[in-house]
Amino acid sequence: MADSSLPHLYALVPCAGIGERSGVNGPKQYAMLAGRSLVSHTLLALSKVKRLRQTLVVLSPQDRVFEAHAPEFTGWIAHVGGASRAESVANGLAELADRGAQLHDWVLVHDAARCLVRPEWVDALIDACIDDDVGGLLALPLADTLKQESDGRVAATVDRAHKWQAQTPQMFRLGDLQLALASADATITDEASAIEATGQAPKLVAGSIENFKLTYPSDFALAERLLRTR
Repeated sequence: MADSSLPHLYALVPCAGIGERSGVNGPKQYAMLAGRSLVSHTLLALSKVKRLRQTLVVLSPQDRVFEAHAPEFTGWIAHVGGASRAESVANGLAELADRGAQLHDWVLVHDAARCLVRPEWVDALIDACIDDDVGGLLALPLADTLKQESDGRVAATVDRAHKWQAQTPQMFRLGDLQLALASADATITDEASAIEATGQAPKLVAGSIENFKLTYPSDFALAERLLRTR
């Protein structure tokens, strides 16, 4: 650890993607849902998590419209997004360190496209992981029968026992996550995978089915309905 002080908590939101599968015009994080942009809903929820010291949004170096889509955001932004999620997160961690975050501080990485996240879910993750040696992530136990596909047909039924669907936030120490991502390969799709590759076992914290990542056109219609009924 860099010092003996109590660790702070930071949120890091990678927001440099282009959302190719979303079916919306432009980056999906700027799509309008229930009167505000997708990313604005995400950041509003994080702003209500009182234990977060600061939120850093990682943007593409070419992004010049974030402020127009999230005018209420008062946290940090950095135009250091990379070609992959892992690169954007790694660059964001370096930015947090440059702004004073310590190696033993906690970083909660959250997808910009999980705009239905609720502050109480984030608080539950913090409560479960704040004294943990490794950290953890929100996730959902799988309930559906899983099929493995080959050429558009079922090749096998996969045992769903003990399988969880990873969500975000994912909460790890800044230093641990930096080291994990530095040694990760191109197949890493989330922070927990990088931590796992170092031999550590992240803690699974039950999330909500509503905390889904908006990816396909139908996801946006569902999120719109859910947001308007809250």
